Amino acid sequence: MKVFRLLILLAVLVGGLVVGSLNSQPIEISLAFWVLKTTSGLAIIASLLLGALVGGGLVMASLVVPMYAKLRRANKAALATTTEPVAPVQTPSPFDGR
Repeated sequence: MKVFRLLILLAVLVGGLVVGSLNSQPIEISLAFWVLKTTSGLAIIASLLLGALVGGGLVMASLVVPMYAKLRRANKAALATTTEPVAPVQTPSPFDGR
């Protein structure tokens, strides 16, 4: 599994280098009160990263956090309904250890 993760990491790194090197035209991004001067490759990579972070945050907020809350409630309800555990009855083993 570690080798697979390393290969994925290297593939993403090479993809970013290719996108950055093939898109080296300077651009200006106007953001209301200031202008950001960068290359188009860096702008593409930054926007992809920002989109992945925003998407992951939305998934966390809309799916994962409510599921954890539901799981906590279910665990609390299961603990409240269980009775004290009964000690298991030990039967003597026919094997005497020899």
